[in-house]
Amino acid sequence: MSGAPLERAPAGTDASEIARFQPWRQPWWRPGRGDTGTFIWMIIIHLGALAALVVAPLPGWRIALGALALHFLGGLGTTVAFHRAIAHKSVKLHPAVQGALTFFAMINGSGAPLSWAAYHRLHHAKSDTPEDISSPGVGGFWWSHLRWIWQAGGPPISRYCRDIDTPSYRFWQRMQVPLALVGLLIGAPFGLAALLWLGPLRITFALHAQCFVNSVCHMRPDRRPEGTARNVVWLSLLHCFQGENWHQNHHDRPGSARLGWTAPQLDVGWYTILLLERLGLAKDVRRPSFDRSSLDAAA
Repeated sequence: MSGAPLERAPAGTDASEIARFQPWRQPWWRPGRGDTGTFIWMIIIHLGALAALVVAPLPGWRIALGALALHFLGGLGTTVAFHRAIAHKSVKLHPAVQGALTFFAMINGSGAPLSWAAYHRLHHAKSDTPEDISSPGVGGFWWSHLRWIWQAGGPPISRYCRDIDTPSYRFWQRMQVPLALVGLLIGAPFGLAALLWLGPLRITFALHAQCFVNSVCHMRPDRRPEGTARNVVWLSLLHCFQGENWHQNHHDRPGSARLGWTAPQLDVGWYTILLLERLGLAKDVRRPSFDRSSLDAAA
């Protein structure tokens, strides 16, 4: 490999131009230009998670329950607000609800909603092609799972998110670093074990749980004409049954606010939307119809 610095496709670059850089061919430890901070963040949270397991492997039920609660709320923010409401507009949330869910998603390590939506819309537009920069078909498992986050280039906001590139969303973009630090240090007032478990260990766990959707959920042994997306049952445990693991369903009906199509396919994100709708805090919920063949394929 060349020792030259890894070039970084600028924010807003067309997906074909990002593919031309082929950053997956670079060493994993060489961040893209402008992404050194992201790479350092990844090192910090993983070292912190390791320290948590060494220093406080049994932190007590209160700390463990607190970490689980923050993980659950953060995951709900990602799947309901970032994914279904913002990226796909399959539900319209009350501004207060969307703001609260965005806060919990960001302190859970999901980044800012504008960047998240831009990358996700790119993923759907270019799925399973070299321009789908988070696909395992491009750079393999580790590229799709983690490396693209600090090597792929800036989010294509100008191309895929012009409709939400507004002052309110740019506010969250500016708050990304402060809220990441809040998430990292949130347990500090409660002692070392709480600092490590509520901070780096929780964030690292949430990171890998989310990233399995990019990696494992696109690694089918049989490639369908519709693409490589697949439902992964065991991943529901890492997502607290919030629905993101039903990824084949999502690619088959990307406009649906419902990801789990059958009763056994638990989708807490969908149940949360139904509850919010009943309370008058969500509207314009998109409920696509399903034919028998679709339900059979999802089962």
